[in-house]
Amino acid sequence: MIYRTFQDTQLSMLGFGAMRLPILDGDDAKIDEKKALAMVDRAIHAGVNYFDTAWGYHAGNSETILGKALSKYPRSAYYLADKFPGYDLSNFGKHETIFAEQLKKCQVDHFDFYLCHNVCELNIDAYLDENKYHTLSFLKEQKKNGRIRHLGFSAHGNLETIERFLDAYGDDMEFCQLQINWLDWDFQNAKEKVELLKKHGLPIWVMEPLRGGKLANLAAPYAEKLRELRPEEEIPAWSFRFLQAIPEVTVVLSGMSDEQQLTSNLNTFAAEKPLNAEEKQTLFTIAKDMTEKTSVPCTACRYCTTHCPQGLNIPYLLELYNEHTFTQTGAFIAPMALSALPADKQPSACLHCRSCEKVCPQQIKISEILGDFASRL
Repeated sequence: MIYRTFQDTQLSMLGFGAMRLPILDGDDAKIDEKKALAMVDRAIHAGVNYFDTAWGYHAGNSETILGKALSKYPRSAYYLADKFPGYDLSNFGKHETIFAEQLKKCQVDHFDFYLCHNVCELNIDAYLDENKYHTLSFLKEQKKNGRIRHLGFSAHGNLETIERFLDAYGDDMEFCQLQINWLDWDFQNAKEKVELLKKHGLPIWVMEPLRGGKLANLAAPYAEKLRELRPEEEIPAWSFRFLQAIPEVTVVLSGMSDEQQLTSNLNTFAAEKPLNAEEKQTLFTIAKDMTEKTSVPCTACRYCTTHCPQGLNIPYLLELYNEHTFTQTGAFIAPMALSALPADKQPSACLHCRSCEKVCPQQIKISEILGDFASRL
């Protein structure tokens, strides 16, 4: 097992994410307890010591099952991470009740790592409103009394949102969890986010290394290109090898649904084999080809915004459209970001007057795209 040093602690680079545990009858709320417990046992015996859960995973049942699975081991044998569920605005102001329940469900008296969950455009104002909600004040108090050992945050928000959070709480944060993979390195500006965290001196935890499995099953032409470079490497392993080449990455979370996925990940993290420059460039070329097939070629010149009678932030809306149409099944980032905008700034507010299209250098049919976006949403 590869280990990374975090302060005075050795963490397994492979983190066990409890968001996609094996389930029964296709029902995400019904975890297959027998299989889940067996997977945790095997992971610990193989050297995995970082386990991650959250309030909303598996309809609230992930914490309970993971707590049961880990309860048979000494508390010093593993590091447990949980999160304040700020992805749901109705949870703000309920931090004391939620935190107490999380400790109970996980059968522990402290969390080794605790995160502000999913800092994004939807909830940044609530996270920053200490006068009304006191969320961060409470979490810092729990750290002071030992019920939280290390405090951090996860983020699906854009660069500006992450910067706002860091400006307010950067001195209190010890790590950040981001969606990083070779496709999102440019597509979701992951590279710039890594540079921002590097500037703040924060180590990085990675979520969605396989983008929900999308990068584990590539089209045949893409897979063949990778096999030419590393014949012995499984396709999913390429995503992990890419992350092994980023010095700032400490933990890579993988939500494993069966023994086969666990076996594959344990084999990958048995030894470091980071990608070289040629191999990374091959992935970036594939990523560009994959995303350009569905992406609108907006260059954010902003000529359009000066001609929009509604004052829509068209480049931003087109950026979200690209993310939404590429991800398709399970897409949540665009709806989440749009929920922070008033109704008169949504894609549906487009008047289809085509004033923007008359000045678009790329000749994008903006009104049609915003109409399609509104219907998809």
